Amino acid sequence: MEFQPQYILLYCAPIFFLLIIGEWYVLRKRAAEFPESAQYSLLDTISSASLGLLHEIGDAIAAVGVIAIYYYLFDFRLFNIPNSWWAFLIIFFLQDFLYYWFHRASHRIRWMWASHVTHHSSENMNLSTALRQSFTYPISGMWVFWLPLVALGFEPMTVIGVVLFNLAYQFFVHTQLVDDMGWFGIVFNTPAHHRVHHARNPEYIDMNYAGTLIIWDKMFGTFVAEDKVNNPCEYGITRQIDSINPITLTFHEWKDMFADVFDHSSSVRKGIKHLWMPPEWQPEDTNTTP
Repeated sequence: MEFQPQYILLYCAPIFFLLIIGEWYVLRKRAAEFPESAQYSLLDTISSASLGLLHEIGDAIAAVGVIAIYYYLFDFRLFNIPNSWWAFLIIFFLQDFLYYWFHRASHRIRWMWASHVTHHSSENMNLSTALRQSFTYPISGMWVFWLPLVALGFEPMTVIGVVLFNLAYQFFVHTQLVDDMGWFGIVFNTPAHHRVHHARNPEYIDMNYAGTLIIWDKMFGTFVAEDKVNNPCEYGITRQIDSINPITLTFHEWKDMFADVFDHSSSVRKGIKHLWMPPEWQPEDTNTTP
C-alpha cells in the first residue's frame, strides 16, 4: 500500500493511544512523585480526545480546498525540487522555522489565538493534552504559513507530510514524566521546554514556541528554561474556561473576540483592531502601541 503523508497522524494514532495508557499507568503507580497537574482526569481526557477528533474532521474537510490551492501555486513554483534526502533536510529546517513563526503569531494575533487557545485550555499537562486541538485552524490560517514552501518548489504532499511529522513529534513533549534531556535539549524541543510554553506563570507566558527545534527560540529571544524548584509550572490560560464541553472550548475566544469587535462603546476602527492585535489588547490600554 502506498504511503499517504496526509495520514501520518492517523498512522501514529495507535502509538499515541498506547503511550497515553502507559503514561496513565506509570502516573498511578508513582503518583506521589508528580504534581496533580500531571495526573489524568477522565473528563479532561475525554474532552481532549473529543477535541482531537473534531480537529481531524475539520482538517479532512479543509484539506480538499487547501491541497487544491497548494497545487495551483505549485504550477508557478520557482524551482523543481526533487524528493531527495538533501531536499528533505532543507524542507525540515524551513518548515520548522515557519512553524516557529506560525506558533508565535498564534499567541500574538487574536484571530489566530482564537483557535490556538483551545490547545492551552487544560490545567493538566500529560500526553492527552496533545490531542486538545481546534478544528478552526483552517479558518485562522495555519495553512497559509506553508505557502512559501510550495512556491519554492517543494511538492505539496511533501510539504503536508513534513508539517504533520512536526506535529507528530510534538505529541511526545506533552508530558511531565520526562525531566531535563541534557544535550538533546540544546537543539531540540523537549518536554521541559514545552512545559514552560503551556504554563501561565507570568515569566513563562508566550515563551518556547518551538516545534521540533528549540534553536529558533534561542535565536529570537523567546527561550526560557524550566525552573521546577523556584517557579513550577501552572497550566492553563490566564482567563481560564471552566468547561469540558468541546464546543465551548472551541468557540469561547471567537465569541469573545467578535463581542469586542462589535462593542459599540469603541470606534469601528478600534473594534476591528481586535482581530489582529494581541489577545490581551484593549482600546483603553494606553501602553499598547497599535
